[in-house]
Amino acid sequence: MIHNPSFLSVIVFGIFVAITLGLSFYFAAKTKSASSYFAAGGQIHWFVNGIAFAGDYLSAASFLGICGMIAFSGYDGFLYSIGFLAGWVVALFVVAEPLKRLGKYTFADALNSQYQSRGITLAAGISTLVVSVFYLIPQMVGAGSLIKPLLGFPHEVGVVMVGIVVVLIVATAGMVSTTYVQFIKGSLLVLFSGILTVMILNRGLKVDSSETASAPQTLVVKKDGTKLVNGVPHGTKDGQADMRPVGHVSKLPGGKLETGPLGPFEYLATLQQSEVVLWSKKETVVDGEKTTTWTPTPTSGAKVLRPGNSPLFKGLQKDLFFVPSSSEPESKSPLFLGMRTDQMFARLDFLSLMMALFCGTASLPHILIRYYTVKNQAAARLSTVVGIGTIGVFYVLTLFLGLGAMTSGTLDLTDSNMSAPLLAKSFGETLFAIISAIAFTTVLGTVSGLIVAASGAVVHDLLSSVLRWKMSDHEKVKTGKIAAVVVGIIAIVLGILFKDMNAGFLVGWAFSVAASANLPSLVMLLFWKRTTKQGITAAIFVGLFSSLGWILLSADTFQKVYGYPADRSAAMACVPFSQPGLVTIPLGFLTLVVVSLLTRGTKTEAVA
Repeated sequence: MIHNPSFLSVIVFGIFVAITLGLSFYFAAKTKSASSYFAAGGQIHWFVNGIAFAGDYLSAASFLGICGMIAFSGYDGFLYSIGFLAGWVVALFVVAEPLKRLGKYTFADALNSQYQSRGITLAAGISTLVVSVFYLIPQMVGAGSLIKPLLGFPHEVGVVMVGIVVVLIVATAGMVSTTYVQFIKGSLLVLFSGILTVMILNRGLKVDSSETASAPQTLVVKKDGTKLVNGVPHGTKDGQADMRPVGHVSKLPGGKLETGPLGPFEYLATLQQSEVVLWSKKETVVDGEKTTTWTPTPTSGAKVLRPGNSPLFKGLQKDLFFVPSSSEPESKSPLFLGMRTDQMFARLDFLSLMMALFCGTASLPHILIRYYTVKNQAAARLSTVVGIGTIGVFYVLTLFLGLGAMTSGTLDLTDSNMSAPLLAKSFGETLFAIISAIAFTTVLGTVSGLIVAASGAVVHDLLSSVLRWKMSDHEKVKTGKIAAVVVGIIAIVLGILFKDMNAGFLVGWAFSVAASANLPSLVMLLFWKRTTKQGITAAIFVGLFSSLGWILLSADTFQKVYGYPADRSAAMACVPFSQPGLVTIPLGFLTLVVVSLLTRGTKTEAVA
C-alpha cells in the first residue's frame, strides 16, 4: 500500500528523535571511562533499569511483528508473546544474581570468571557478536517499515536513517544514554498501548459486508520492477490502483451488525462466536515475473483464537493420528498409530520455537549486560521483577492490539509489520503519529543496546582479552565507538536485505541462536562442578554453528531469504523443520558434558 505522510507525523517524529539525541549528547559529557560507556558505571537505579529491561526487550519484533502476526493469523502470534514472557522465569531464577556477581562488562566475564581462558573469551565474544547482529535484523526491518508511512521514504532510506541515529546515540554516551532512552521508550510504549487497547474495546466489533472488503487481490512484479495491482498499474493517479486495506468481521453472533463498547473478556467471547475474514497468500514466479495472490478465507472466531492458522504452525489443528479407510492395509490401522510426517514436523517446529523463546531470553547479550548497570545483586533481582511485570502487561495488550487490527479494516496485505500503526491511524492522525514515533523509538532503544553489547564484545573480549591489546580507558571508549559504527553499518545492510520478512518471525531465529550458543555454558557453569573451560568453549561453538547451519539450510530460508518458490524450497531444504532449538540446544548441553568429562577438569568451588 502507498501511505501518504502527514505533517503532524513528521513533527512528532522529529520531536522524538530530538529528545533521544538530546539525551545522548547530555550524557556524553559524563561518559569518560570504559565502565560508564559499556555498563553505565553500575549506577543505574533498579527501577529505572527494570523499565529499561522492558524497553530493551519490547523490540520491533514485540510491537510490530507480534501485532502483525496476531492480526493476520490470530492466536498463533500470541504464542510468541507467551514464549517471550516465559523466558524471564529463567532470567529471574537462574541468571540475574549470579551474572551480576561474576561479571563486569560482558557475558564473557561471567563464563570466564574462574578460568581466565582466552578460548572461552574468544568463543563468548564471537557468540555475542553473531547473536547481536542476528537480533539486529528484525529491528532494522521494523524501522524501514515504519519510515515508509511516517515520512514517505522507501524502506532502504528508513533503515539508513535509523542506523545513523542509533550510531550517534551509541557513539556519544554508550550505555548511559541507551538506558534512559529505553526507560522512556518502555514507559511510553506500555502507556499508549494501554490507551489504544481501551479505544479498541470502546469501539467494539462491527460487520463489514461490502463486496470489496472480501474481494481477492493480486500484485504482479515484472522483471523491470513495474508493479500491477489487480491488473492495473500501481499508483494513486487516474488509471492506477493501490492495494485495498483489509481486515473485518463478516458475521457477529445473533445477526448483529455491531456490538458497541465491550469489556476485555466480553470482547474475546464475542469474537469467538463471530466470523472473521483471514487472508491466505500464494506466490508464483514465471520467467522472472512474480505474482502474489491474496485470497479471503472466512474463519470462525473460535478457530482464530486457537493455534494453527499461521503457515508457521500449519498442522497444529489437525488430528494427530490418521484414520485409515477400509481399503488400507492392516499395517496402517489405528493400532499402528501412524502419524503424518508433515503434521509431526509441524509440531516439532512449534515445540522448537517455544523452547527457543523460553531459553533465549536469558541468553541475549543486550539483556545480559544490563545486569552490570546496577549496583549489586539485590538490585539485579529487583530490576528483573519490575521488567517482568512491565513486559507481562504489554504482552497481554498485544493480544487486543492484534485482534483489533484484524477487525479494523486497515491491514496492509504487503506489510504485516505495519498492523499496529495502521490500527492507530483508524482512530485519527494524532494517535498514528504518536504510536509510530514510539515504535520508532522502540527500534532505536533496542538497536542501541545491541550495538553496545556488540562493541563491548569487540573491545573488552576480543581485542583486550584475546589479542591482549593494551588500551587505556580512553582508548577502550574510542575503540568501542569505532566498533559501534561498523556494527551499525552491518545492521543497515542486513535490514535492507531482509526487508520482506516479518520481524517477529526473524526474532525467533535470533532466540534460537542465542539459546543454543549461550545458555548451556551459563547454566552448567552455575550448577555443575565438573564443567571445564574446554567444555564451555566447545559448547558455545557447537551451539552457535549448528543453529546457524540449521537455519541457513531450512525451507523457510530457501523461500524467504534465497527467493526460491515454496515447493522448490521444501524440496531443497536439508532439515525437516525451520526452528533449530529442539535439536541444537540439547546438543550444546551434550557437547559441554562430553567434552568436560573427557578433559576431566573440576572447578575448585561451585558458583550456584
